[in-house]
Amino acid sequence: MSPGDSDNRVIELAGDVRVDPADLRFSYSRAGGPGGQAVNKLATKVQLRVAVEALKGLGPEVCGRLRDLAGHRLTTSDELLFVADLHRSQLDNKRACLERLQSLVTEAVKVPKTRKKSTPSRAMIRRRLEAKRRQSRKKDARRARPDEESE
Repeated sequence: MSPGDSDNRVIELAGDVRVDPADLRFSYSRAGGPGGQAVNKLATKVQLRVAVEALKGLGPEVCGRLRDLAGHRLTTSDELLFVADLHRSQLDNKRACLERLQSLVTEAVKVPKTRKKSTPSRAMIRRRLEAKRRQSRKKDARRARPDEESE
């Protein structure tokens, strides 16, 4: 099911994460931007609010990543807030909000790769030390010797 469908079935967001459409709260208001003469007549701006607890299938670590990734979209009442007013139609803005929710959840579901410590190889260490010796010899050659100038 795509995020723009308005059936009363469960909406699949990412992996096992899903949300009941009854848990999605949409509000509409007038939007600036494109619209011509109808810009001050139609409520095309869409706000989507969904409680983090309403998202089914979130594990504790995924839930933590979701809250971290949400940033300013997470309200003090632990709701995700998405606003869209880019399009001229309310339906397109509603779809845009749902797509933003879906992409945020998809990003949170991805397990970040852990950094593995690596040790430099012997050849790499040898090359680094040889480069340091070359640089040192070069600087030594530039240095004027006080006992050689007096002769």
